[in-house]
Amino acid sequence: MASNDAYRDRSVLIHGKFKSEKWDFQDHIIPPITTAVSFRLRSAERGAAGFQQFANPEVDRNTAEPIYIYDRLDEPCCGLLEESLAFAEKGESAVVYSTGMAAIAAALGIHTRSGDHIIHHPAIYGCTHGHLKNWLTRYQITSSAVDLKSGEALLASIQPETRVVYFETPCNPTMEVIDIEQVVRIVADENEKRGDDNKIVTIVDNTFASPFAQRPIEMGVDFVVHSLTKHIGGFGATMGGVVIGPRSAETSLLLYRKDFGGSISPDAAWHILTYGLPTLAVRLEKQQATAQETAEFLEGHPNVEQVIYPGLESFEQKEIAARQMRDIDGDPAPGAMISFVLKGDDHQAFERAKTLINSIADSSLSITLAVSLGQIRTLIEHPSSMTHAPVPIEDQKLAGINPGAVRLSIGLEDPRDIISDLSKALDQLG
Repeated sequence: MASNDAYRDRSVLIHGKFKSEKWDFQDHIIPPITTAVSFRLRSAERGAAGFQQFANPEVDRNTAEPIYIYDRLDEPCCGLLEESLAFAEKGESAVVYSTGMAAIAAALGIHTRSGDHIIHHPAIYGCTHGHLKNWLTRYQITSSAVDLKSGEALLASIQPETRVVYFETPCNPTMEVIDIEQVVRIVADENEKRGDDNKIVTIVDNTFASPFAQRPIEMGVDFVVHSLTKHIGGFGATMGGVVIGPRSAETSLLLYRKDFGGSISPDAAWHILTYGLPTLAVRLEKQQATAQETAEFLEGHPNVEQVIYPGLESFEQKEIAARQMRDIDGDPAPGAMISFVLKGDDHQAFERAKTLINSIADSSLSITLAVSLGQIRTLIEHPSSMTHAPVPIEDQKLAGINPGAVRLSIGLEDPRDIISDLSKALDQLG
């Protein structure tokens, strides 16, 4: 039988492995959805073997025939999706969760305990900020917001208690790009001085780029997390999350999912496996082409102060983006996310942003006022008052979240319609 290595990534993401132990579905082009919560075990011995197999570091999930017990532990659609996601990010293992936040909580949770310290970039998703500040602090796990664009700042912020360096790239919602290889190098140098029980791990949220446009594990990152709800799911109809990393962490991630109850539903896993991953490449190719055209239009509009998009010549970190944001064929992949700032002082720009998105909500077909991102529909929102509203204003300023910034997630509509609707709304600002 041929190997997946003989085929390009975009083909494997459609078909999956030639043969998977997760399910014998040789007569099905796509697998059925599991609808039973529990699985028939046939004998006490098989039941005992199933429990011995689950989350057992001595069992290779890629080759062992699974004994399914209960949906919260594992089930076929979930397992098939994990195989494909590990392949997409070039990781050894993937464990899926009910949401992106469940995945983030797991990735942080298995690496920290009371007294530990986390370093994160200031610009992160609002709910990730809330998890760090509202919940982990209850367990005496502290965190520091550090500008990870600066290697010197990272080095100076590392404490003996530091266990995690966490960041997004591009960042939500500022679109800053963090030099992955620089962070990996600094952490590796620090880990040379540490024992095995207190190493620092690097965790990257790759949701904005998706594995189509960037694969941090190939650059030395330990773990990648995704909200599968976004680009990978692609259609805005299903929630999910994933942690991808070394096989050595798989047992802890599975046990965390079991004990904290963050399991993805079979239906959600099936939809992402069947519709999301197979269409990822073709969607992102179209979306980032439209994003480039839209960003260039916005840059020329008199009511726009700044456009932040990795594909523009004006993008401050263009060299880093061009080096690490590469698609599965090795070509530049600036992605489908744009941030643009309206003119005026902080108060004026804030009010103009609200006026703009209200106009879009009232009269635009091609652009929808909604949170989330990575859908086939173009979505617009105002981070300061919406997705990042839980972040205190002082922390928003520290993160570089401009009060007049608008976040745009490009979909599959005709770019002429997107630009026309933006033009009408911007022109009304005077």
